[in-house]
Amino acid sequence: MSTSPKPTALTALRLGFALLAAAAVNTAIALGALALDDGGIAMGLNPASYLPATAAGLLLGTIGWFVLARRAPHALRVVVPAALVLTWVPDLLLFGAGATAANVFGLMLMHLVVTTAVVTALRPTLAPAAHPQPVATADQLQN
Repeated sequence: MSTSPKPTALTALRLGFALLAAAAVNTAIALGALALDDGGIAMGLNPASYLPATAAGLLLGTIGWFVLARRAPHALRVVVPAALVLTWVPDLLLFGAGATAANVFGLMLMHLVVTTAVVTALRPTLAPAAHPQPVATADQLQN
């Protein structure tokens, strides 16, 4: 069983910047989706909805990251994209509630932003063995 480094002050700082960046980008996405959401329900596009959800997503993603990084770091390559796709299911179900494509795709983009923020902030915490090393070609070995 490989162990990953424990969270440090640097990791906390990276997560803080990730939260600020995700909140800023999600605000821009929400404003754009609202501008295109002509006659829609605007579900989740107000700051009282998406800002706490952004923080919660970052927190849950961080917890999941550290649990997996400790037990099965290579599983992150599969679990992170799978979790992202699963977050899109409720977004897509909003079509049945009268949401417009701008609303739904805006929310889907917001989930992608949070996922990207978590991965960007926490990737440096992986143990070196978890980072795949490029395979040397025969030409490189001869030089």
